[in-house]
Amino acid sequence: MLRNKNILLSRWAALIFSSLLLMSLMISSCSKDFTSAKSALQGAPTGTDFWANADAATAARAVNAIYANLRTWNNVAFAAICVENMGSDDAIKGSVATDATYINEYDNFTVDASEGQLDGFWTAQYQNINLCNQVLANVPAISMDASLKSRYEGEAKFIRAWSYFRLVRAFGNIPLIMKLPQTAEELNPKQSTAAEVYAAIDQDLTEAAGLLPATYGAADVGRATKGAALSLHAKVDMYEAGKDASKWQNVLDYTNSVIQSGVYSLYPDYYAMFRIRGENCSESIFEVQCNYVAGNSDISNSQYAQVQGNRETNAGWGFNVPTTDLLNAFEPGDPRLAATIMRAGVTTPDGDVVPPPSAGAPTMYNMKAYVPFTLAVATNQGADQNVRVLRYADVLLMNAEANNELGHAADALTSLEKVRARARAKSANPTVDLPKVTTTDKDQLRKAIYHERRVELAMENDRYFDVIRQGRAATIFGPLGWVAKDSIWPIPQAEIDNSGGILVQNAGW
Repeated sequence: MLRNKNILLSRWAALIFSSLLLMSLMISSCSKDFTSAKSALQGAPTGTDFWANADAATAARAVNAIYANLRTWNNVAFAAICVENMGSDDAIKGSVATDATYINEYDNFTVDASEGQLDGFWTAQYQNINLCNQVLANVPAISMDASLKSRYEGEAKFIRAWSYFRLVRAFGNIPLIMKLPQTAEELNPKQSTAAEVYAAIDQDLTEAAGLLPATYGAADVGRATKGAALSLHAKVDMYEAGKDASKWQNVLDYTNSVIQSGVYSLYPDYYAMFRIRGENCSESIFEVQCNYVAGNSDISNSQYAQVQGNRETNAGWGFNVPTTDLLNAFEPGDPRLAATIMRAGVTTPDGDVVPPPSAGAPTMYNMKAYVPFTLAVATNQGADQNVRVLRYADVLLMNAEANNELGHAADALTSLEKVRARARAKSANPTVDLPKVTTTDKDQLRKAIYHERRVELAMENDRYFDVIRQGRAATIFGPLGWVAKDSIWPIPQAEIDNSGGILVQNAGW
């Protein structure tokens, strides 16, 4: 036991040190580049003395380090795709049969606690959390502009809440670490219940919404805003509403606040919204900011687009491809189909002719991760492509669902129609395609909203956990091999081993 505990202590110490070191490599910049990580400079503070000369510049680097970590491999590539999307009926492994076969274990529900992507995802979220805890532990003591200090604290609370939300819906009972560990017990914490984790998330998001600005100037576009905190809070409470129906009123209140703020609007061109030119547009509420700078791998480290790009054109590796079931879910004439699924033989709106697949390669790709082929090749296979996390359309659909659950059918239809009208405006035949939903029957309207969530948010890492929280997983995923224990993934075995048995495996695993 002592030996395992020592391993655990060194593991957490390494995580803390690596987070400090990452902070020490940060410098402030502008626009998307506020997250840019540069190579270590002579005289830059080491991890152990990063906070020794705490000042506003140190605080800025520390906050920027949080954002920079969000685009790392385990946050946006295989680990995230496996844990958050691969179990759904929207996606299968892709690539060729012999490449990364372990991804199939998530698709067919044969994964076990030793599979490495689980631990990668877990570690990435706790690294995010530790970076946030570093800021929240040290920035309050810095003598600096009070409003900027409050904003930094709000940014850290928002990202900590998002990371805990990703963890709790994936694993259930998890360690809840809300400050820098000081004692042996804090370095090797027991699991908190999911309810306790959700309560901590609620508190972080409530406080973040009170600290964050509604908008930023051009130099800081992409940072967490008040609208992001409210939108995420709505989604968190939507997940909690399955066990506590009173949460639906919170979902309605938070989404109404975002809608009434006037900050956001649906972007007219659904396809263009997911291109690099559409980043941080009017519909964007929060995106992971990604950068490409030639010759600088520290900045150009997002592999989100790379792992999903078209392998026939050297634009990517071809993983996480859409299913035929998703293709068939779109109504006739819905232009979101072509903006979501790239199919062989088509010409993209950016002028790329999608070639036929070689033997065993995918026939479809995730169009939302698409970077025009020549640009992808020139930019480290799309390292500049942001990852969309929260969009205004999601807020409208959460608002529709909350209104319906609370018996306000007319208001639910209004929000639902806004999303469908945007799609209809781009339809080849808008007079007959995508008709208005008119039913006021609660069950039928619920089904219509569920359908709209699927096609609007497809391939955005939403579908798998969305279906589970709706209580429909046995029906929809059951034919794919899903059983009740798959409501949450297993706690990574490496984490249980390193804890010396303090962490307990989820039931059934």
